[in-house]
Amino acid sequence: MRSLRPLKSRNFALLWSAALVSSVGSWMQAVALGIYVTARTHDPLWTGLVAAAAFIPVGLLSPVGGAMADRLDRRRWLMLTTAAEMLMATVLTALFVTGKASPTIAVLVAFLGGAAGAIGFPSYQAMLPDLVASREDVLAAVALSSAQYNLGRVIGPVLAGVVLALGSYQLAFACNAASFAAVLIALAFVHLPRRAHSAGRPRVWDSIVDGARVTIHEPGCRAAIILIGVVALLGSPFIALVPAMAIVGLHLGSGHRGSIGTAVLVTAQGVGAVLGAILLPLLAYRVGRKAQLTAALFVLPVLLVGYALAPSLWWAAVALLLVGACYIGVLSGLNTVVQLRAPTGARGRVLSFYMLSLGVLYPVGAILQGAIGTHSGVREVTAAGGMALLVVMVATRALRPSMFASLGDRPGMGRTVYVPASPVKEDRRDG
Repeated sequence: MRSLRPLKSRNFALLWSAALVSSVGSWMQAVALGIYVTARTHDPLWTGLVAAAAFIPVGLLSPVGGAMADRLDRRRWLMLTTAAEMLMATVLTALFVTGKASPTIAVLVAFLGGAAGAIGFPSYQAMLPDLVASREDVLAAVALSSAQYNLGRVIGPVLAGVVLALGSYQLAFACNAASFAAVLIALAFVHLPRRAHSAGRPRVWDSIVDGARVTIHEPGCRAAIILIGVVALLGSPFIALVPAMAIVGLHLGSGHRGSIGTAVLVTAQGVGAVLGAILLPLLAYRVGRKAQLTAALFVLPVLLVGYALAPSLWWAAVALLLVGACYIGVLSGLNTVVQLRAPTGARGRVLSFYMLSLGVLYPVGAILQGAIGTHSGVREVTAAGGMALLVVMVATRALRPSMFASLGDRPGMGRTVYVPASPVKEDRRDG
């Protein structure tokens, strides 16, 4: 099956499995933190803040991480930053065990953990095209990586619901700390191909500036980064506001019903994302990668409006399942554009600007929509975001059709087709 072909690689399968364990732990912590601050404050703004805290560092530090990805041994650098993420999860556990936690401290520690991840993730992303058998496998590998992340989204909230029903926030955070060990062990057994390094390395700042220059002048990368920024600002905040939708929007309250409702919605999005990730390479093979991505960009806002208008928890779960599937189509599709069109020697830096766009505008959108939702309602702000996203997509297609045209292959790259399986090399952790 085309969608599963990268898993034939021992290295990909090893790190993919370890990443799944880590994703489960990360989602346990994310859900537990979201429920904790919402239950303590009953304010959607705080719900958005705690989610944004983990992403703001992506905007601040991704360019540095991208420069490091193009300068250092990516595997060793990733091991170091993963160990730092483990440390932050351990600190959060200790704060809850000792009773010294508060919403403010939780946001701060989430920010520091996000900082560690932000400077490591470009290395993770930049590995991928060098580890698959051919460029035709990149979309499937990106989709599989999204699938493992979202399998964690399915399993993690369920486990979080169990431990929170027992009244133990600290156990959720301890599980996350332990889950990073799986990634460290896997990285110790993964062997990456050697990369040629230039004899004279420029300063980090000069390397970042050079990466920005490459990004601006490559039309496909530039278009993907602009589009992911628009989606992050107007559409992506629905992720941060899921606890608020369950507790406030659907009137489930901050007790067990609210916890269960949050877990149901997050799980529904995860199931949809997994299904979308599996179907994505097949759909791209049938209709073409660019056509699939373009359709997803227009369908996503419509589905978001449907989710916002859902009359009950179960209808909201069905709508969010569809949103999750389409959202992965957008993220994986735009990420693949950058992976395939960025020059090999600058891939880490170009990807870092993609993550900067997502990492800055998602938390900004989450905070803004959370603040607006405090006054107008979380349902209303989610629907408004979806409608605004649709308007922007329609206007862009009408006024700047070249932006959508550049989402295909570079001239001379050849048409993206899927060929019979050949040995595949390896990985990424996701998202």
